Amino acid sequence: MKGKRSPFLAGLLSLVLPGAGQFYTGQRYRGVAILLGTLVMAGTVVWYGERSWYVIPVIILLWNIWDAVSLANRGRGRAILIPVAAGLLAAYAIGWQVVQIDFSNADMNRAISILRPMLRPDFIQKRTEKNEMWVEIQVPCLQNPPTGQNELNGKKAIIIPNCAGVGETVILQVSGLWPGMETSVWWEDPSGQDKMIAPGESSMLIVTTDDEGKLTTVFPVPTTALIAVPDVNISPPHRIYVRQSRPIGGIEFSFVGGEVVKGAVITVGMALMATLIAIIFAVPISFLAAHNLMSGNPVTQVIYLIVRTLLNILRSIESLIIAIVFVVIVGLGPFAGVLALALHSIAALAKLYSEVIEGIDPGPIEAIRATGATWPQIVRFAVIPQIVPPFTAFTIYRWDINVRSATIVGFVGGGGLGFLLIELIRINDMRGVSAVFISIAVIVMAMDYISAKIRERLI
Repeated sequence: MKGKRSPFLAGLLSLVLPGAGQFYTGQRYRGVAILLGTLVMAGTVVWYGERSWYVIPVIILLWNIWDAVSLANRGRGRAILIPVAAGLLAAYAIGWQVVQIDFSNADMNRAISILRPMLRPDFIQKRTEKNEMWVEIQVPCLQNPPTGQNELNGKKAIIIPNCAGVGETVILQVSGLWPGMETSVWWEDPSGQDKMIAPGESSMLIVTTDDEGKLTTVFPVPTTALIAVPDVNISPPHRIYVRQSRPIGGIEFSFVGGEVVKGAVITVGMALMATLIAIIFAVPISFLAAHNLMSGNPVTQVIYLIVRTLLNILRSIESLIIAIVFVVIVGLGPFAGVLALALHSIAALAKLYSEVIEGIDPGPIEAIRATGATWPQIVRFAVIPQIVPPFTAFTIYRWDINVRSATIVGFVGGGGLGFLLIELIRINDMRGVSAVFISIAVIVMAMDYISAKIRERLI
């Protein structure tokens, strides 16, 4: 390029429009990149509105002129270290200020108050003997409500009235309990989720029985009683539970520890069910999303474009957002989480499967196609034998991912450990939170180890 382009004109063009001088010297891709980079950085600085950062676009503009002149003079541009370093500096500094990072707001006393109980995870406790009773109540009042009474093993519970609306006061009377003991009282909605009924709805109601083993207490129907009920007009009865416990020697799971174990089983089950559902749909869809199989004629090409577009749309929506939608449709619980994970997994696995199909050896496909075989025959004899091992490996990997995602999905009511975790955080039970953290870590490590061993045997 030396002697064929004017350095003055190259510099002038880059001054008027960043990248134009590079374009003038024949470096078109470089010119476009400089133009886009300058516009992005200038836009960021203008959006932030801090005048001191305007120096960064100026530095990039001056370097751009210098680079254009060097290209015209020597046919070789300048190193991009200066604009890249300036851009990263501005992006990092502006980002730091935008997210309002301020360590002076940290409160060590508050951190210690949270971390100290977490050092004693609530997994086990001294073995106890339990004395439990329950009674049903209808919320809201519908036709044929339950009797509001229950008798079991010499114990009797009565709820007055036998139906009520959210926030209305009810009276609970129980007899036949152990005398003079603290007794826990809580609410359970039709989906099996526990609701706290102490003032503030952040803990169980504690009532002490009298010398005859009777208790009488008054409390309102919890405000969250109908959250997990899709249709209040056909709502099954709710239950009010009463439980006493006394030590009898030995060790057992605590209440939270038992809930953690159940939540862990539900979380792994959610991941398994979601992955199985995803396999059923993703395998056939992946063949429609493979370009090497669908490029034979215009009809299959259109199908390919439609399927790939739908998969990209589904994969772009995080499973947490999908879970929120399904919670509204089917209510709180693991079912909503399974549907959310399954839908996202269908899109993810179909994309991975289709890429495996696109990367297979085309020789067998061409050979069978040359014999006049139909599309299903091509898939059966030329494609499937090549894809079974990678399909299996990707499926196991996706199950591993779904185990982790099932916990996050639970945050919005999708069931499992995530739902338990958010409830424990809400009532500030940090010992229970610690137990959930440990169980999540154990599950993830176990799944990672198992899936890695299986993948080693398949690949």
